[in-house]
Amino acid sequence: MLVADDDSNDVFFVRRAFEKAGFTFSIKDVSDGELVIEYLRGAEPYADRSLHPVPALMLLDLKMPKVNGFEVLEWLQAQQGFEAMKVVVLSSSGLPADVEKAKRLGAHDYRVKPADVSEMLGLVQELAARWLPVGSGTRA
Repeated sequence: MLVADDDSNDVFFVRRAFEKAGFTFSIKDVSDGELVIEYLRGAEPYADRSLHPVPALMLLDLKMPKVNGFEVLEWLQAQQGFEAMKVVVLSSSGLPADVEKAKRLGAHDYRVKPADVSEMLGLVQELAARWLPVGSGTRA
């Protein structure tokens, strides 16, 4: 899984929630949209696909520096080879226009970032059940 978010606290809470839920799969993270694109393209320092595989699921924040989440979604639409990857926007914005635009640009789902740890735990359990392929992550 790839988490694209410039807020290190949000990345920490996502990681912690997946750990608490018992998932042991690898979670990679990048802090801006430009790095998302470099990661997905397999550019250095992400060229080794055994260390940096194409994720089955990407959690994508919209408001990131350099290249925002909408621009990442636009880039993905123009690419081939990422059809199996599920993209879930995880944003602090619940604006209907943002939800509509993200889905129009190819996001599979759109979720507003939960306010507390217990809500985040429920969210990651739901996301894993819905969007991750069976066997992609084990439960401890």
